[in-house]
Amino acid sequence: MTERLATPAEPLALTVHGMPAPEGVLSQDARRTRAGRWKMLLLALVCAAPVVASYLSYYVIRPEGRRNFGVLIDPQRPIPAAHATDLSGQPIELPALKGQWLLVSVAGGACDARCENNLYLQRQLREALGKDKDRLDWVWLVDDQARVPDALRPALAKATVVRVPAAELAAWLAPEAGHELREHLYVVDPMGHWMMRFPANLERADAGRAKRDLERLLRASASWDEAGRQ
Repeated sequence: MTERLATPAEPLALTVHGMPAPEGVLSQDARRTRAGRWKMLLLALVCAAPVVASYLSYYVIRPEGRRNFGVLIDPQRPIPAAHATDLSGQPIELPALKGQWLLVSVAGGACDARCENNLYLQRQLREALGKDKDRLDWVWLVDDQARVPDALRPALAKATVVRVPAAELAAWLAPEAGHELREHLYVVDPMGHWMMRFPANLERADAGRAKRDLERLLRASASWDEAGRQ
């Protein structure tokens, strides 16, 4: 007997789902991309706002009659990736000094009378900041290979001493016209930008004026800068 296939009671039904138009998908992706970029920009602005505000308050919105003792550097110069070492000869990444305010001097390792005076002023200016002193690091950049005298080393216990080739320092810092790099004290902000230079051959009698500049800088950055390297 021949078997007969059962005839289905109803034909098979096929459902066709609509596909989104390519231009619609691209339009949605573009909108999402733009929204993401705006969110990232707004987040960056929120994070940068305290820094921008502090710099505006110091550089732009200054009371009439205020005069800085130090010279503001414009444009500011970032710390270079110089070939630096500590006094034992171990390599140091110079940008690693970023993260807090720096009061910088430059001198040869033998440290003449001017060098000793600058180191004394750096130490005293830091101590004079009182509760804010831990927001400032005093730094001696040694620009030659001369040995630092043993008698001087105990006084440098709280200083950062780094040996950097003179040519690399000269590409970053600059003296006032007619003066030498070693004659000044320099101020570097926590972001690693050289932003101020004090007058050449600073005398102890003028240390109070330099201290006022440092205090203004610390006040202006109080909302975003904390003690110690961040």
